[in-house]
Amino acid sequence: MNERIRVPEVRLVGPNGEQVGIVSIHDALKLAQEADLDLVEVAATARPPVCKLMDYGKFKYESAMKAREARKNQAHTIIKEIKLRPKIDPHDYETKKGHVVRFLKAGDKVKVTIMFRGREQSRPELGFRLLQRLADDVQELGFVESHAKQDGRNMIMVIGPHKKKAEAKAEKAAAKAQRGGEEPSIQEA
Repeated sequence: MNERIRVPEVRLVGPNGEQVGIVSIHDALKLAQEADLDLVEVAATARPPVCKLMDYGKFKYESAMKAREARKNQAHTIIKEIKLRPKIDPHDYETKKGHVVRFLKAGDKVKVTIMFRGREQSRPELGFRLLQRLADDVQELGFVESHAKQDGRNMIMVIGPHKKKAEAKAEKAAAKAQRGGEEPSIQEA
């Protein structure tokens, strides 16, 4: 009430959303004081301005709780990175591919980087073929989001998962619950 009142009348909305009508600003303030509520301006640009009787502290608290709940349910996309060399051993390739599979199953994106050193830089097709092979191997779990491109000494490709992070978490929790529900059998010797 420190501000000077500039409008003579407002369109008043009651605490339950009912239309009270157009009343003078002094009457609106008096109604708010009698009901032990706040007079909050909802639409300042309307003619006359729209004000509502409400408990402003409770309104702020509830909107903060809704925002907090929305943030809690939001899935954060994480980009994991795997680094390879063009002349990778078959066993090492399988290990790195296993990491990519694990990341994609968890719902994370994977940035695959092939590092070229020395003369390897003159043969970028080796790196391109390796990235294509990896993309084909994990095709059922993810798709190529960003195709292979040369970036200085590195070649980069991004693979995105087919299922969202939230779906992957729910699936993992369901599998864990199913495993936890079964009694382990005791074997006699």
